[in-house]
Amino acid sequence: MHPARTEAPAPAAAQPGVMGRVQAYVGLTKPRIIELLLVTTFPAMFLAAGGFPPLGLAVITFVGGTLSAASANVFNSVLDADIDEQMRRTRRRPMVREQVSKRAAYTFGVVLGIISTLMLGLGANWLAAALSVTAILYYVFIYTVWLKRRTAQNIVWGGVAGCFPPLIGWTAVTGSVAWPPIILFLIVFFWTPPHTWALGLRYREDYASVDVPMLPVVKDAPHVAWQILAYSVLTVVTSLALWPVAGTTLMYPIVAGIAGAWLVWESVALLNRARAGMRDAALKPMRLFHWSNSYLAIVFIAAAVDPLLPWG
Repeated sequence: MHPARTEAPAPAAAQPGVMGRVQAYVGLTKPRIIELLLVTTFPAMFLAAGGFPPLGLAVITFVGGTLSAASANVFNSVLDADIDEQMRRTRRRPMVREQVSKRAAYTFGVVLGIISTLMLGLGANWLAAALSVTAILYYVFIYTVWLKRRTAQNIVWGGVAGCFPPLIGWTAVTGSVAWPPIILFLIVFFWTPPHTWALGLRYREDYASVDVPMLPVVKDAPHVAWQILAYSVLTVVTSLALWPVAGTTLMYPIVAGIAGAWLVWESVALLNRARAGMRDAALKPMRLFHWSNSYLAIVFIAAAVDPLLPWG
């Protein structure tokens, strides 16, 4: 591992006004991550309902799911503040800048978790609420506390927490678990490592400086790129399994297949650059990172649109 950087941490911000405090608390919830989780929630609701889910239920699930993910992210922000302080891309987060106290942040996270659980339990059903609580606990204790700083497989198994939204969306509508949401769960499971490792390749030195054993830190670029390609292929194959399992029209596998082919193409291109000796920014891993975001959105939107088709 590389020694930690000795550069001075970001200075603590001056006492913010009301809007500044609101922005700080919102920042603790990591809104961009929440957006991605919601993209995987609603298609499951559309599949479960065979079309548009009830509006009231959709709103409850939207708000409850948002607050649930926000709660998990708040706890993560507090527990990872020491790491965030030393990494270039995270040094301006609210906990690092001391815009929110630990006690206030923990209280905020607990309140968000309680509200989300009650909303999902009373507004949808208690199975959806239980899955939501499980996702929070898994993300905080299994990933953040246990796996993240101990193993290069941290994101593989820790990423399970991010796979719960499709299950929550489906169970909010049906009150039970079935094979289609399990397939959606597995799509996110296999998608998470290449998505995260691509980011890790770009910020490898950051992770190394804080002794977080992300795969790009402990293995060379060609090894990581091979792993990315393997998981990308698994992601695409799993996405196509939704076609027979959920009984979608041909539109879904065509869209998923084209998007998946591009994901694999980008993974192969990354591997070729790694085998040519390129490293870090020269690898252009952010191309794969950004495309993987688009890929997930395209596949899940296709799954949501499919039951709305007139010939479906």
